[in-house]
Amino acid sequence: MNRIDTDLHAATLANGVRVIALSQPHLATATVAVYLRSGSAHEPRALSGISHFAEHMVFKGTATRNAGRINLDAERLGAEVNAHTDKDHSAFHIRGLAAHAAPFVHMLADIVLRPAFPADELERERQVLLQEHAEDEDDPVSTAFKLFDRACFGSHPVAQAVIGPRRNVERLGRAALQAWMAQQVTAPNLVVGVAGPMPADALLHEAERAFADAAPGTPNVVETATYSGDIASQRQDGSSQTHLVLGFPIPPLAAEDPAATVAASLLGDGMSSPLMQAVREQRGLAYYAACSADVLDMCGQFVIEASTSPAQFDELLAVVLQLMQRQAETTDPVDLERAHNQLAVRRLRAQEKPLRRLESAALDLFALGRVRTQAEHLDALRSVTAPQVRDALGRMLAAGASVAVTGQVARGTRDKLRRAVGR
Repeated sequence: MNRIDTDLHAATLANGVRVIALSQPHLATATVAVYLRSGSAHEPRALSGISHFAEHMVFKGTATRNAGRINLDAERLGAEVNAHTDKDHSAFHIRGLAAHAAPFVHMLADIVLRPAFPADELERERQVLLQEHAEDEDDPVSTAFKLFDRACFGSHPVAQAVIGPRRNVERLGRAALQAWMAQQVTAPNLVVGVAGPMPADALLHEAERAFADAAPGTPNVVETATYSGDIASQRQDGSSQTHLVLGFPIPPLAAEDPAATVAASLLGDGMSSPLMQAVREQRGLAYYAACSADVLDMCGQFVIEASTSPAQFDELLAVVLQLMQRQAETTDPVDLERAHNQLAVRRLRAQEKPLRRLESAALDLFALGRVRTQAEHLDALRSVTAPQVRDALGRMLAAGASVAVTGQVARGTRDKLRRAVGR
């Protein structure tokens, strides 16, 4: 295997499956994960939500094991099994004793490469997904983020909700799931990650055995999303607050431009940040407000979120927009120092979490074709200057804000928002 970092090795199998081995000799446990370059952004509208449906269903049976056996095989070893679907990828992972790392690799290969989608299990899991869908629809913050994605990127697949529309959950069948997985699960779109105290070469051997029959294919690439920018609102009577999600476009992962990430930390990371000072400490407009830079393979979003009382919403919106303008004009050196250090600490803490480290490496491979070292990450963040932060914020403001508001939404809110953000 090739050394990427002091503790990270990588290799590519003959069929194109990539393997990452993270050496953590101080641990007694092992984490094994399979990352698939397929998520909600890869789905046509008619199949929106199918990746999430498939993520649930792969645990319900394979060519040789039923759902009970899949669960028991892991749990009799004391292991924890889980999975998640995102816009740009899906992931399946197990954590247990380091001595069991090899069988974990084969367990995950079985569910990812050979899912059976048994009909009886599918109908039961459909009901589970519909319950999850109902909970998601009832959540005004989740609704705000879904509206925000559509406001940012319109009809591009990246704006689709991971969970998909209810009608798709109700109608997607076994044949569609089988066809989708056969299309998406190919060698160039798989990364196998293993973290723990085991020898890297031994892990590579197990991955070769487990994933040798992964089908050939081409990378699942999604075109970069074009930012449209819009306003959206939806009243939800079950909420007593008004929920705001406001943001701007930023470069995708392939740009390797961390200026927006530093800007987000500078503006809204921590109690001493300008956002929390202005919104909570000085005016009492919200219990919680945050700012983040969400950077994916095909797009990036600078996101500000906060919830407030309906009577204070206008003031909250004005304060947030004023803060953005102010930060685009001037940078406090202390705020920049804080942002640099907060991001460095967050990065180093993530380094201590095997699953986070493996996922970061896998996403680098998908988007960049290589894995960035920890020093490269830290140097890039720390080298962002005050003028670069201001330039990044200026470009965002020039693109115009997208805004989503849910919960207690007063009449005329959408027109008011358009005037406030100049749309």
